[in-house]
Amino acid sequence: MSVRAIEHVQLAMPAGAEDRAASFYEGLLGIPRVAKPEHLATRGGCWFEAGPLRIHLGVEADFRPARKAHPALLVDGLGALVDRLAAAGIAVNTDEPLEGFERVYVDDPFGNRIELMEPSPAR
Repeated sequence: MSVRAIEHVQLAMPAGAEDRAASFYEGLLGIPRVAKPEHLATRGGCWFEAGPLRIHLGVEADFRPARKAHPALLVDGLGALVDRLAAAGIAVNTDEPLEGFERVYVDDPFGNRIELMEPSPAR
């Protein structure tokens, strides 16, 4: 027995905010929205997937954003992504360096913390 990988990450969101989620995850981060299975679609929320990258947002009645716990997403072109997020009014926060990576934090439209990481160029 062994655990091999994360199949998807689920974050919480408030009810009725699927369009806001799509604007951020699909529109700004570029992760395509995919249809939820029919039997799950009635619960609300939305899914964003690109190959092995899978972020699912589910409606939580007593929603509170994840402020410390967070997914860390590997990106290409972090500088350009930061510029796009800032132009859209998204606050971009830096933190202490992590060896081998350039990284920043942003909040999704609901206040969930998201880490964006790009491997540092080899020296």
